[in-house]
Amino acid sequence: MNIFSHYKYVFQIQFLRNAGFLIFMILIQILISIGIVIGFTYLIPTPDTNTILFLATGAPTIILIFTGLVILPQQVGTAKSDGYMEFLRTLPVNRAVILGADTTIWLIITVPGIVISSLVAHLLFSPGYDISWTVVPALLMIALTSIGVGYGFSYLLSPTTSLALSQVIVFGALMFSPVNFPMDRLPEWLQTLHEILPIYSMAEIMRASLAASTFEATLANYINLLVWCVLGFGGAIFILNKK
Repeated sequence: MNIFSHYKYVFQIQFLRNAGFLIFMILIQILISIGIVIGFTYLIPTPDTNTILFLATGAPTIILIFTGLVILPQQVGTAKSDGYMEFLRTLPVNRAVILGADTTIWLIITVPGIVISSLVAHLLFSPGYDISWTVVPALLMIALTSIGVGYGFSYLLSPTTSLALSQVIVFGALMFSPVNFPMDRLPEWLQTLHEILPIYSMAEIMRASLAASTFEATLANYINLLVWCVLGFGGAIFILNKK
């Protein structure tokens, strides 16, 4: 079989195994994204247009972070514990094909939440979207980085450790990462940390794509995501190839 046939075969296996869970996750992501757009406004007595725009452009980023850095590591941990990961390693296919097929599934399940949360924000608040042509490449880059990093640490660490780390990430992303609010509200040491970690760059690129006339992403943001994406997928493939 060629690479495409291998990819199709692994995709079918992964999809059929996780179909019920994936449908459930799509619904959860829709609820979370709408909750961010609407629910967070209740924390602010009189939210202005800029605040609403931060929430509206932050919700898609949170969905991608939640998918790649929280749910995916939990699924990998379960697959390790069940022995399913060892089964995948016995398949006569390139290890990159396994990651590619799995990544496609995770990309697909993020689309409904992103689309619906953006539509809800537009209809309820009219936050001032100005969608750039970069929106699709930006979404793919953010998603691939999030998924790649999730694969990297979930393959490297034990299921228990990766589960604990994913919980820290989701808490940090919601409360202490400049996704739904400006970076300058954080203490300087945390700002410096976010310049290195990928979450801030994800948020900046997403904002610049959905509201191009208000926000702007720098070249450093794109380079940051590229580095983390390569490290994540590269590390995962290296570990999968180890005997």
